[in-house]
Amino acid sequence: MATKAAEKPSRSRTARSKQPTNLGAIAGAAAAGVTVGVLAMIGRKVAVQAPTFLAGEWDQALAAEHAAVLKLFDAIEATTDRNTTKRSILLAQLKHALAKHALEEENAVYPALRQIGEIDGADELNKEHGYVKQYLYDLENLPNGSPAFLEKVRAFRSDIEHHMREEEEVLFPKLKSALGDERNKRLTAVMNKEGFKLA
Repeated sequence: MATKAAEKPSRSRTARSKQPTNLGAIAGAAAAGVTVGVLAMIGRKVAVQAPTFLAGEWDQALAAEHAAVLKLFDAIEATTDRNTTKRSILLAQLKHALAKHALEEENAVYPALRQIGEIDGADELNKEHGYVKQYLYDLENLPNGSPAFLEKVRAFRSDIEHHMREEEEVLFPKLKSALGDERNKRLTAVMNKEGFKLA
C-alpha cells in the first residue's frame, strides 16, 4: 500500500506543478515597491530639510526655523475652541519642527558652544529644550477645545521667544565669530546632517 501511494502523486501536487509560478514578477514588484518607498522617503526628507539648507549658514538656517515655528504659533493662536482638528494638526507640525530643530542644536551647535567656552550658555539652552518638551507634553494632554489650551500655547510662545532671542542675539553671534569661515562651514554641514535625520 505504501508503494501505491509513492507511485501516484497527489492531485494537489500535480495541479500545483502545472500552474505557472510568478515568483520573479512578485519579487520584482516588491523590490520596485520598496525602491519607490525609499525614494519617496528621501524626497520627503530633502523637501523638509531644503528650507534650512537653502537659508545659508547654520545661524541663518536656525533663525529661519525659528521664524517658521513662530508662524505655527500664529496659526494655532488664530484658531477657536471649535477648531480641535486644526489644532491637533498644527500641534503635530509644531512638535515635529521643534524636534528636528532641537536635534540640530543639541547635536551640532551646543557642543560647538561648549568648545569655545560657552558651557553655561549651552547647558542653559539645553535645559530650556527640556521645558519645550514639557510644554508639548502638556499641550498634547490638554483638551484642545478648552480655553486652557490657548493659554498654555501663549505661555509656551513667550518662553520660546525668549529662548530664540538668547540664541540669535547673544550666543550664536559669539559662536559664529569664534569659529571662523572654515569651521562655520563645517558646523553648517553637521547641523544639516542632523536635521536630515528627523526631516
